[in-house]
Amino acid sequence: MISGRGDELSRAAGGPARHVPVLRAEVLRVLRPRAGGLYLDATFGAGGYTEALLEIPQTRVLALDRDPVAIAAGAELVHRAEGRLSLVQARFGRLDAVADELGLHDFDGVVLDVGVSSMQIDTASRGFSFSQDGPLDMRMDCTGPSAADLVNSEPEDALADIFFHYGEERASRRIARAIVHERAEAPFTTTARLAATIARVAPAKPGAIHPATRAFQALRIAVNNELGELAVALGAAEAVLTEGGRLAVVSFHSLEDRIVKQFLAARSGRGRAPSRLLPGEPAPPQPTFVVVGKQPIVATAAEVAENPRARSAKLRHGLRTGAPARGLEDSTERLARLPARAHIPIGRNRPIETDRLQIEELEQDRVDEVVHRFRDMLQSNFQRTGHRFASRNCDKTRM
Repeated sequence: MISGRGDELSRAAGGPARHVPVLRAEVLRVLRPRAGGLYLDATFGAGGYTEALLEIPQTRVLALDRDPVAIAAGAELVHRAEGRLSLVQARFGRLDAVADELGLHDFDGVVLDVGVSSMQIDTASRGFSFSQDGPLDMRMDCTGPSAADLVNSEPEDALADIFFHYGEERASRRIARAIVHERAEAPFTTTARLAATIARVAPAKPGAIHPATRAFQALRIAVNNELGELAVALGAAEAVLTEGGRLAVVSFHSLEDRIVKQFLAARSGRGRAPSRLLPGEPAPPQPTFVVVGKQPIVATAAEVAENPRARSAKLRHGLRTGAPARGLEDSTERLARLPARAHIPIGRNRPIETDRLQIEELEQDRVDEVVHRFRDMLQSNFQRTGHRFASRNCDKTRM
């Protein structure tokens, strides 16, 4: 939505940013807004996409944001829209419920711009950045447990998993061990102290990003359940779009992009071979989206030169068919959660069957994660060599 949503890793350090919509022209080209259309901006932020949609005559927009600061800042745009804009404080995972409450249905387009905004990053009191010292908060909606609560209460293994899976931090266990050791002396309450602890136990190489960047990203994702909200929001968008409606999703790091990519692949039937069904195997559901063109769409060199924070932005999109919405499926939800704990105790007083099922779930998570990473690597290699990557019908998660 705004420039601050670009480059998740470099932005954790903070710094001022202009509120410029990322991939604005590309998003509008994908949505193809028409006069009199109904659209949903699920991540209002500074209002970049919403304002662009309202420039089309007689369009109506429902805009959501979980941040009360963004809602307050958008009041002036609501006034200028003269009844064409409804701005609601809500998580984008509730977009279908909010639309239903307002009696709005059959949207012509839904846009999501996933991640943290520059307004949040640039405000030290919000606790998203370590460039300026501030309270260790990171809550987008200013409610619920904060990053400090998580850091000071979660066990070492849980913290390590958060850093590794949500931040792709290789020194996750070393960092978690140091946090648990230091919080025993005094709880973590500020961004500066946490960043200093991480930098001491996992120093960065010359020229690399700040050593606390990935851990801060991971904490923010965990505190706000960002991946879980994204998975739910994709299913909700599927439900509110009319036939021929368009979904556009801008993401900024691989975890988000993988969820969007797998969702659209599964909903469009990519990689499926319906003629190879086993005897008695039920026919797959009809595709709910059509995915066309080369994806993802990325920022042009000119946009990156003007707005460096756009360099990691990826836009994926789909065209809604008339097939019934399928809701949130296990394959999408699994991508948004941490893998099951590896050390599952088999207690005397618990049924063995329960333990067996938990272990099976753990093993399936491990297999799925390896498959996803291997297929992503293969696709990347094939694209670099100019060959087309064809996903075979070899597992239940299809590219």
